[in-house]
Amino acid sequence: MDPSVSPYGPLRADHPDLDAYLAADEVLDHRHPAVVERAAALRRADPVATAEAVFDFVRDRIDHSADVGRWSAAYRASDVLAAGDAICHGKAHLLAALLRANGIPAGLCYQRLEVLHGLNGVFLSGSSWWVRLDGRGNRNGADGRFATTPAAEQPAWTGDPALDRHHYATVYAATPPVLLDGLRRARPGATGFDYLPLELPGEA
Repeated sequence: MDPSVSPYGPLRADHPDLDAYLAADEVLDHRHPAVVERAAALRRADPVATAEAVFDFVRDRIDHSADVGRWSAAYRASDVLAAGDAICHGKAHLLAALLRANGIPAGLCYQRLEVLHGLNGVFLSGSSWWVRLDGRGNRNGADGRFATTPAAEQPAWTGDPALDRHHYATVYAATPPVLLDGLRRARPGATGFDYLPLELPGEA
């Protein structure tokens, strides 16, 4: 099996420079002291082990709001870390920020489910490809696993065209504006996902 071939389709970066996937911004605020501290605590002897430790932390220690009935509405990485829960997009933002804080290029990927689902694309040391990682949290039928090659990718929800579960191909360096506008409309305690877009403009 070719390790570079993903069952969910290839990934492509939306920016030509890997440095864009290490940058901090309003949402992926990995220079925030709490994010810096947590990233250091998760750092291991090599980048792949660090990436797995970060992934396990976000998947298993940060709750998905729908799983626990606690809706923080947090989406900025530092706010998600402080709240301890978020929907998939907030968890993906925290995962990307913790990886970037450890010098590992990471971006944002999306899957079309009933609403837009967020996960990550990671460029691991020594490889020449992006790998999908989905730290949504393994409850209610989800089963996301750490992978080091595209062929081994296991997102929380499998891609199935019959169920309209389509993975988009782009790894975004920053949160797409249409999604960010929706996340800003979320309110703490409000359940559901009606503020999220159903898909991303321009994506096939």
